[in-house]
Amino acid sequence: MGTTHEDGTSGDPVRERWTEPMREALREAALAPATGDVPVGAVVLGPDQAVLGRGHNEREATGDPTAHAEVLAIREAATALGGWRLHGCTLLVTLEPCTMCAGAIVLSRLARVVYGAVDAKAGAAGSLWDVVRDRRLNHRPEVIHGVRARECGELLTEFFRTPRDPA
Repeated sequence: MGTTHEDGTSGDPVRERWTEPMREALREAALAPATGDVPVGAVVLGPDQAVLGRGHNEREATGDPTAHAEVLAIREAATALGGWRLHGCTLLVTLEPCTMCAGAIVLSRLARVVYGAVDAKAGAAGSLWDVVRDRRLNHRPEVIHGVRARECGELLTEFFRTPRDPA
């Protein structure tokens, strides 16, 4: 996978293209713990790289089990574009998407998903499952993983290190 530099870049030009835009997803992730939510953040960029949607986990804040960062960012982007097809758009997310979010990625026709930290317990974009690239589906976005992985992982590690009320 290559060496990761202090600034979060990997020396891989494909990943390096997304290093700066991933900062926006990290900013979103930092908002989630204020409401007790896991710090996952996401942004959807249009083909011109403009931010069309953003979101951070809000399950605890809203009581909505579908309020994952990716779903919220995709919804906002679809509203911004006036339709559900996100052709040419890129989703950047700090944690590998789960199966629900992977389904939303495929169904929204995103061109690519870029994620930071791998989710070995629930990841559905290459680690545990690979829903987004399943050949049986009618759409398969490009997947780029490991962008600012250390920073993304550190947010999660710190969050889970802190005791919380399990309710």
